[in-house]
Amino acid sequence: MQQTGSRMKDQIRRFERLARTLDPDPQARAGMTRHAVSFSDDFLASLPGRGTYRRGSHKPDPGAFGLQDGPASMGEALAIFEQDVLGSGINPASGSAFGYIPGGGIYPSALADYLADVTNQYSGVSFASPGGAQLERSLLRWMATELVGLPETAGGDLTSGGSIANLSAIVTAREACGIRARDVERSVVYLTAQTHHCVDKALRVAGLGECVVRRVSMDAGWRMSPRALIEQVSLDRADGLRPWMVVASAGTTHVGAVDPLDAIADIAAEHGLWNHVDAAYGGFFLLTEHGRQRLAGIERADTVVLDPHKGLFLPFGTGTVLARDERQLAAAHRHTANYMQDAHADDGAFSPADLGPELSRPFRGLRLWLPLKLFGLEPFRAALEEKLLLARYFRQQLLQMPGFEVGPEPDLSVVTYRFIPEHGDADECNQRLLQAVHTDGHSFISSTRLDDQFVLRLACLHMRSHLQQVDELLALLARESEKL
Repeated sequence: MQQTGSRMKDQIRRFERLARTLDPDPQARAGMTRHAVSFSDDFLASLPGRGTYRRGSHKPDPGAFGLQDGPASMGEALAIFEQDVLGSGINPASGSAFGYIPGGGIYPSALADYLADVTNQYSGVSFASPGGAQLERSLLRWMATELVGLPETAGGDLTSGGSIANLSAIVTAREACGIRARDVERSVVYLTAQTHHCVDKALRVAGLGECVVRRVSMDAGWRMSPRALIEQVSLDRADGLRPWMVVASAGTTHVGAVDPLDAIADIAAEHGLWNHVDAAYGGFFLLTEHGRQRLAGIERADTVVLDPHKGLFLPFGTGTVLARDERQLAAAHRHTANYMQDAHADDGAFSPADLGPELSRPFRGLRLWLPLKLFGLEPFRAALEEKLLLARYFRQQLLQMPGFEVGPEPDLSVVTYRFIPEHGDADECNQRLLQAVHTDGHSFISSTRLDDQFVLRLACLHMRSHLQQVDELLALLARESEKL
């Protein structure tokens, strides 16, 4: 018996020696850190010359990512990362990234993720990290009550992005309104053709794919029409359906439109609709005077979605769902198990895991808190004011360029436009103009379809997008449109 135990200890020690390599000593850690910091500094310094889009310049080698039993050096790993990850596609760190809704990847957030990962704080349950949970709760209270203007009963959850945040909001609405399987086919959701597609996806994932979805008509600025909403609600109620939820947009992805939130809130209150506002793109413009005016009425919502990785320039992976009544979020998401019986808060306060679908989750709060703490709110406010002005400047300049027509005055920082050739098909011409910009690679723009027309769009929200980057894009559009 003793001999068996001795052999077992020898085996344990043999495995332990190899396992301990997973916990490098200070010298090894310092070497890894030097490589990573040097790589990061070189990357940021090289941004002006890297371009914003590289299509087909380097095809990633699947074999490069293969694993082996033995170790590789940090230098070897970073070389693969540089060549086979950064070598093609969109460069989201570039200030000339004007496609989709850009963000930025603000530097202190990377340091915050480093600290959160090294300390491996688990903020999902207050028992595990009272300080981490409170840090996140404080951020959510700031967003809910000070930024959006929700009442003191409000609460929220930090999510991986707007898609999960919208899913959490829809699940909360489903539970708060008592929508059961037998009710789904009669329950009506009101939104527009401009509503982000993740809302349709969230309805399906939440078991509500068979709801009646009404695409409410819009005005000339692509905003939901309150009159059309009232008419459709009245028709549906007369037909024996159950009007349930209205989804208003505070900054659509296609054109940046902000629905008339106050008027929609009036209709929701009158007809008993759950009032959900998707402000993933536009919500942080509430830091500006223009944003507060355009988003007036958002404070009347039942649930709101914001994306700090858009309007606060964080790296990808941080969204927010806010609820007017925190208890409704908890009623929809809270669950427990016997093995967690030690983790219940004595004061009855909710943990982050009580307010969203995730139990295992990263400490997201630190990547949001650190840059806000280090810089203060003023630079963020100034950056958002700058983007609003840059969008208007871009539109004004296009109006003076031969052959270009522009969409409506932007509500926020998205501008739609197209080039109208003297001869030939306009859609085909704009597709060629888009491809020419992509082939050049210095700037990146994207497109959409409006009234079944191919339309180009500028989305100006990157923290590194300034007057120089906008002027460079205007010059590129002028050159390429002349060729067309």
